[in-house]
Amino acid sequence: MLENDRRDPALPSPFDALRDEMATLNAPPGVHKELMAAFASAHPPRRWYQRFAPAPWHIAGGVGASAALLLAVTLALHAPGRLAHDADSAPIGRDDSGAPFIALASFARIEQEPAPRMVEATVPRTALATLGVPVSPENAGDLVHAEMLVGADGHPLALRLALQ
Repeated sequence: MLENDRRDPALPSPFDALRDEMATLNAPPGVHKELMAAFASAHPPRRWYQRFAPAPWHIAGGVGASAALLLAVTLALHAPGRLAHDADSAPIGRDDSGAPFIALASFARIEQEPAPRMVEATVPRTALATLGVPVSPENAGDLVHAEMLVGADGHPLALRLALQ
């Protein structure tokens, strides 16, 4: 049962006294007009293109850019033909003597090759830039001594560089 239901109907409502007291209070004439003029000067009407709040657009732009970046990274990671960089397919390894070499084929193919042979060659430094060899304008024309591991079919399997 509500409290108003327990109230004696002969007693006046608590809001009646408040309503009567508020009716006696009136603002002086012209105050309403002055307040509205002050509000209008402080907040001039905006044009239609200014009515869009900038904050929601910034939030939407940030969320959209984040979603696009996440989508691009996800597609790049799962793209077909992407080189896998795990322990089995690392391009740099060590031979039996401990010297470093760059694998040009997979380690599985190198291990399965029945009769690989070593071939000495001189390679232009610019051709090795894609393998991570540093190239600058001063040394771009240099030749680098290299040893190549070649398979029975003549395709290069690995490359060992003798950089000075």
